[in-house]
Amino acid sequence: MKLSLQDTDKSQLLEQLGVANRHFQQTYPGDKPDRQPVHTVYGGANLFKADTCVRMGEIALNNLKTYAPNFTELARVLQLKGYEHLPTLEKDIQALTERLDTMSEAERKQEHAWLAYSVYNKIIKKLQREAVEDFRVDFEDGFGNRPDAEEDETAVRAAQEVAKGMQNGTLSPFIGIRIKPFTEDLKARGVRTLDIFLTTLLEATGGKLPDNFVVMLPKVTIPEQMTTLVRLFELIEQANNLAPGTLKMETMVEATQIIMDEEGRNPLMRIIRASEGRCVAAHFGTYDYTASAGITAKYQTMAHPVCDFAHHMTKVALGGTGIFLSDGATNVMPIGPHRGDNLTFEQLKENRDSVHNAWRQGFHHTTHSLINGLYQGWDLNPAQLPMRYAATYNFFLSAYDDAVHRLKTFVERAAISTLTGDIFDDAATGQGLLNFFLKAMNCGAITEEEVLATGLTLEEIHTRSFFRILEGRRKQQV
Repeated sequence: MKLSLQDTDKSQLLEQLGVANRHFQQTYPGDKPDRQPVHTVYGGANLFKADTCVRMGEIALNNLKTYAPNFTELARVLQLKGYEHLPTLEKDIQALTERLDTMSEAERKQEHAWLAYSVYNKIIKKLQREAVEDFRVDFEDGFGNRPDAEEDETAVRAAQEVAKGMQNGTLSPFIGIRIKPFTEDLKARGVRTLDIFLTTLLEATGGKLPDNFVVMLPKVTIPEQMTTLVRLFELIEQANNLAPGTLKMETMVEATQIIMDEEGRNPLMRIIRASEGRCVAAHFGTYDYTASAGITAKYQTMAHPVCDFAHHMTKVALGGTGIFLSDGATNVMPIGPHRGDNLTFEQLKENRDSVHNAWRQGFHHTTHSLINGLYQGWDLNPAQLPMRYAATYNFFLSAYDDAVHRLKTFVERAAISTLTGDIFDDAATGQGLLNFFLKAMNCGAITEEEVLATGLTLEEIHTRSFFRILEGRRKQQV
């Protein structure tokens, strides 16, 4: 067979292409297999205590049991799949619950009540075990502009409470602080709070930070604000004998200028690059962003179309970079208008209707975020936590069977390609499918054993990397 290209010519061209391909892969390594929390709870720094997350779980569980004492009530409020087949009489609900309790999971899946029963019981277990996945001790909107002496004192006290929480094991798995933005008016205050908080915390803990600790920098509009925080991190690390790169940050998408700059370009990638590898996430600020877009207060909600535009622009700009994306918060709290122990029937009904209405809004907002590929959002009140998990568990459980089929088919196709000597380099797609199960496991929607239906082993699942799974299978077949 006659060829028109010389081997040396081809090698040079392919090597040049290889350089470009490798640069692209470094810029867009794909989704991170690391655990991403399903939410971040923001609370004022002045209110934070070492056991705040524990107490939030207790409040959330009481809220759920008060306004949905059984799974059928929750299913009807949210109209979960199969809710129309569920009983309404208390004795029938109790009989169905007892019957489901004695069934195996495989048997329950054949019942109309399976989804509602599973979602409800998983919420209760989650609120008892790990109600808050991520918490931000907030020195910005949740704290406000106060006298310098008061913020200094709060920074010291909050750091001491975090240290106490580390010692007692009562912190959330992910935690951090939000400082004031690096605008001209507030940059000095933001830096001072950061310095006081970290210095106090590291002194109290012997130089240790909590696991998954981050600093949130809000209202970022230019790369220089990120770069400044990086330089400050370096100084703090040197002063406290921390390893270089220890301190991590997050940024916020809450101004139209971070979606499109004065030249009509999306500046998000430049802003992320300015963090020099320290930025791990970008969070959406629903209310600041809608305000910057000229939306009046009445219509500033997560469901507004300008939010979807910002989400899609953010995903397009940062897709494949490994930066975690988070949606914002629902500002309707599921709290009844009437307080006290001796409420009338009408007052109790008004409370229930108000809470259920807020539940539906929170559930639909979170579901909308999940459908758009935003697997994290904000919560502002412990009463919002039940609906965070209701929407998340419903999302993952409803898609479980289809995801099992897709990943199992993909794994089998990968094995066949390897076995026949074909080139199989679509690991990114496989990682995306694997990430569905990793996210579902991390939040408690499914167990490790339920992922085995995909054809993967527990050892393979624990690698959290589809590329490593392929490598391992190739080695076994050699």
